[in-house]
Order: sequence, then structure tokens, then C-alpha cells
Amino acid sequence: MLLILHHTLWNYRGFVLGSVKREFQARYRNSLFGALWTVLNPLSMILVYTVIFSHIMRARLPGVEDGMAYSVYLCAGLLTWGLFAEITTRSQCMFLENANLLKKISFPRICLPVIVLFNAGINFAIILGLFLGFLLITGRWPGMTLLALVPLLVLQVMFAAGLGMLLGILNVFFRDVGQLFGIFLQFWFWLTPIVYPMTILPPSIQQLLAFNPMTALMQSYQNLFLYNQWPVWSSLVPVLGLALLLCVLGLRMFRRRGGEMVDEL
Repeated sequence: MLLILHHTLWNYRGFVLGSVKREFQARYRNSLFGALWTVLNPLSMILVYTVIFSHIMRARLPGVEDGMAYSVYLCAGLLTWGLFAEITTRSQCMFLENANLLKKISFPRICLPVIVLFNAGINFAIILGLFLGFLLITGRWPGMTLLALVPLLVLQVMFAAGLGMLLGILNVFFRDVGQLFGIFLQFWFWLTPIVYPMTILPPSIQQLLAFNPMTALMQSYQNLFLYNQWPVWSSLVPVLGLALLLCVLGLRMFRRRGGEMVDEL
């Protein structure tokens, strides 16, 4: 099945890349600064968090005296969560937004999730590049542990893609899915240790949050960027299992309901 998908996507690589390019250009069409906004927006976010939390609020992590530590901790979680949120929220609407395209043009529908992943990946690459530049300038370059970022991102993208595929299909048949997930995502964010460290919570709450698959991922990112620590790979095994399960279920449902989706749209 994977070989068939690979062959299909390769044959339609022009369509996928062209769609990614058009969407990127359309986002900044008729704006004065154009694609420069892709740099200005994340750069301003990093600067705001650094100035407000490190210098104005003087936020500190428990047991860490470094004044910049909380800003690094916060950015590491927010930037990577942003990738997850963009993939899942864009995926839940990808079939609805392209309803006319699906009904008028014959092309493999699997191209749509790939286009979403490419667009999210480009945006994240720009933000990550700025964040790494910030770490380099402030003397907080992670060193060799930065290599762990690749498997972490692959795992997170798999998890987001599988979940997004399921949401996208369900949202075609049940339009409330998209609205419900938007609310659920807000609760999910605050139930993930991104703006606060796990250590400040009672042990009973920490045990509950450990069942959140994004907890292990966010902690791995934060430990990597803040403490230059390699991830505890064993803690990510359940996330890997869930990601694979979601991808398999998403592809299965996609194959079974692909024809019905067009009729529903």
C-alpha cells in the first residue's frame, strides 16, 4: 500500500508542488511586505515572549536561575505545538475547502493531506530557523542533541497527519466535528505542559497528564532546547504506537469512504 501511495504521489508531484506554491503566494498576495511576513510574524513572537517573560515579568523555571530559560522553554513548546495545531486544523477542512476541485478534476485525493503537510512544514521550517538563530545568538545552541529533533518531528507529524486525516473525513459527513475539535484543541493545549512545567503540579495531576500523548513530545522538545538533553525514547513508544494506529485507521477510512465523500460534498 505504501509503495502504491509513493508511486501515486510521485506521478502527481507537479500538482502537489504547484498547489503548495500557489497557496503560499496567495497567503501574502496584495500585501506590502509579501513573503517577508513569514519571517516578521514568528520573529516578533519570539521577541515578545523573550522581552515580556524574561525581562518584564522575570518569569523563572523552578530550580533554574537563568533569566532566559523560561523564554526558551515557552518557545520550544509553542513553536512545535503550532506545527501540530496547523496540521490538524487545516486537515479537518481540507476536503471541504477543496470540494469544487474534487468534483471537477480527477486526481488522487491523497494529494490533499500531503499538500497540507508541505505547507505546514514550510511555515514551521521558517519559524524553526529563526528560533535556532535566536539560540545561537544567545549562546544556547543545543549541540549534537539537535539531531534528536528529526525523529521527534517525524513522530509528531505522523501523529498529526493520522489524526488530521480522520478528522477531515469525519468532518465531511458530520460538520460539527470541526467545531468540536476547535474547542477540544484549546483544552488540549492547556492540558499539555507548554506554558507551565509539570513539576509545579500535584503528583496526581502529573499522573493524569502523562496519558496525554503530547506531554511526552513537548517535554522532549523542551529538554532538548533548554537542557541539551536527549529524549527519553521509551516515553515516546506509546506516542509512536498511537501515531501508527491513527495513520492506519485514517488511510483505511480514506480508501473506504473516498467515493462517498465526493457525493456528500
